Amino acid sequence: MQKNSICFISFFFLFMLSMINFFMMIYFIMNNMVIFLEWELISFSSMSIVMSILLDWMSLLFMMFVLLISSVVIFYSKSYMSSELNLSRFIVLVLLFVFSMILLIISPNIISILLGWDGLGLVSYCLVIYYQNIKSYNTGMLTALSNRIGDVFILMVIAWMMNYGSWNYLFYLNFMKNDYEMYMISSMIIIAAMTKSAQIPFSSWLPAAMAAPTPVSALVHSSTLVTAGVYLLIRFNMLLVDMMFMKFLMLLSGLTMFMAGISANYEYDLKKIIALSTLSQLGLMMSILSMGMPDLAFFHLLTHAMFKALLFMCAGVIIHMMMDIQDIRFMGGIGNFIPLTSLCMNVSNMALCGIPFLAGFYSKDLILEMVSMSNLNFFIFFLYYISTGLTMFYSFRLTMYLMINNFNLLPIYNLYDEDYIMLKSMIVLLFMKVVSGSLLMWMIFPYPYMIYLPFNLKMMVIYVSVLGMIMGYFISNMNIYSMNKFIMSYKLSNFLSMMWFMPSLSTYGLNYYFLNMGQILLKNIDMGWSELYSGQGMHMIMKKYSIFYNLLQMNNYKIYLFSFVLWMMIYFILIMML
Repeated sequence: MQKNSICFISFFFLFMLSMINFFMMIYFIMNNMVIFLEWELISFSSMSIVMSILLDWMSLLFMMFVLLISSVVIFYSKSYMSSELNLSRFIVLVLLFVFSMILLIISPNIISILLGWDGLGLVSYCLVIYYQNIKSYNTGMLTALSNRIGDVFILMVIAWMMNYGSWNYLFYLNFMKNDYEMYMISSMIIIAAMTKSAQIPFSSWLPAAMAAPTPVSALVHSSTLVTAGVYLLIRFNMLLVDMMFMKFLMLLSGLTMFMAGISANYEYDLKKIIALSTLSQLGLMMSILSMGMPDLAFFHLLTHAMFKALLFMCAGVIIHMMMDIQDIRFMGGIGNFIPLTSLCMNVSNMALCGIPFLAGFYSKDLILEMVSMSNLNFFIFFLYYISTGLTMFYSFRLTMYLMINNFNLLPIYNLYDEDYIMLKSMIVLLFMKVVSGSLLMWMIFPYPYMIYLPFNLKMMVIYVSVLGMIMGYFISNMNIYSMNKFIMSYKLSNFLSMMWFMPSLSTYGLNYYFLNMGQILLKNIDMGWSELYSGQGMHMIMKKYSIFYNLLQMNNYKIYLFSFVLWMMIYFILIMML
């Protein structure tokens, strides 16, 4: 009884808060209101440490989405985690996670942002290692350490901001663009956001974090942890205009989008495919941010949160039904067994691909048309459109494997669609996904973007989507060997499927070299200089010399000849010098 009560109380509390936020947001956006609260904690040498709260339409709207998704996820966990003995511990961790995210959203102050930022990193570690096996511990450590890099950069930003007399970023929105210190602060904020949003070269932790329970994945990959970096850059966007670093960010985020799209086509783990699609969408958000369009990035952030949470929930139901098997090659024809879950899954996939009049279409199509109008080179244009085609490619491949191909796990007939607790939570998000795109479009953009493009450029999204769909159909009917022969050599396909070797570089590449170097350094420091140049040091030196003398005194003709030639050279050099 207690298990159910904590789930229901948390769900009810978060859902009511979400509704309150929604009505407040409508009131704020209609009256163009902003509430800014400051509470001074301590003051020293003309610096004040204050806790600040900024309530405007953006923070209220994002909070409403976070609270809605987390409430639905907690309701879903009541059934999904029903076998868990300590369910209340899990719910408390999820609530802490949501609280950290809300603290990050409403903070205009870099110190209170750090509290939420660090809280997200710490609680995400606790949630990733929730199942407590070796794989979970390894991936949890990778997640925590990758995010620590961003935490260090935020701490450095706090130190640099002391030069200006306040840690509140609202005061620097119209600051001098040529200021060197502000340039450094902006660069460090961009690197911190890249670690949290898993851009290249910090991408490897995001697919690895799939070791967490599925409700956690639904929360992390939709509206909380990975979107924290994007939201931070949206808030700091006025500082980031006209920076060389923004062009660099555009390149890296475009490559992230492309790399995730390719890797997802080689993957057979259901949760990992959805995680790589998250990585691809994050690359899209960061790249449009680097072009100086924060409102478009925020729009896509919200629409993406809806369908990604639902995708993970559907994946969780399917994995449960399949006796915890995540390999899509064993699945197939599940639409016959679990029609309602399949409906939610297919509509989510369609929203991800940008099928017209679903949530993803409004934001994605607008972004791609703005890219077509912008003054970009062909390489970035190519990355955007090929990545869009790849999204359709892996989504259709997933649909083929799950819905259309034959069911390959004959001994198991555990497929049923009667878990109404999970279905209720999924149908809430299904409704939101159909409605939220147009609703947000009307609220965020009071004046629509005027986009004028030639016919073929306007239809380019449809061209690449149809091409991706055809490729997805053909690839899903191939086995791995014929695919390697058909597309490329085995070595190149191995490189592409391994996320460009990024997981190996992030783990083995960073571990062994630095650990070995640290071991040598610690050994020398620990021994001390007196030990190194007296007892043990003298022993090592004498050992080396004795080996050398032993080599010299061997009756070897080569050594005699070499020593004779050496001494003659020294003799001639001395004569020349004299």
